[in-house]
Amino acid sequence: MGAHSIGSEESPVVAGETQSLYERLGGVYAIAVVVDDFIDRIMVDPRLNANPRVDEAHHRVSPQGFKYYVTEQVCWAAGGPQTYSGRTMLDAHRGLRITGAEWDAFMDDFHQTLAKFGVPERERAELDAIIESTKDDIVTPAAPAV
Repeated sequence: MGAHSIGSEESPVVAGETQSLYERLGGVYAIAVVVDDFIDRIMVDPRLNANPRVDEAHHRVSPQGFKYYVTEQVCWAAGGPQTYSGRTMLDAHRGLRITGAEWDAFMDDFHQTLAKFGVPERERAELDAIIESTKDDIVTPAAPAV
């Protein structure tokens, strides 16, 4: 998922400014490879699976189907031609009681995957913003202290 302008007649600087995030990430095939690693990583992360609801959810769906929907969603959110056909983040995570610490572990896994594939800083920041935009639908607010 590196930024490159193969086949473009524009200079790399101009191409990088006019290409969508989807294009700068290398399209669906490059995104799918990164999603594959990321989903494999989160499915076995003990920090996430310590939550029995998350652990059960991880085993309720096939990894392949999960990877398909996440790839579709990332492509769509990054400006690709795909249309996300899965459930909303709120519906998909309802009842899982995901904590702020679990969100942080999830983001750590995400950052490890992006680092493994050498995703450039600009694209990392844009992907972070996309992921962070879903946080309120995924994380269950902590109960106020009494």
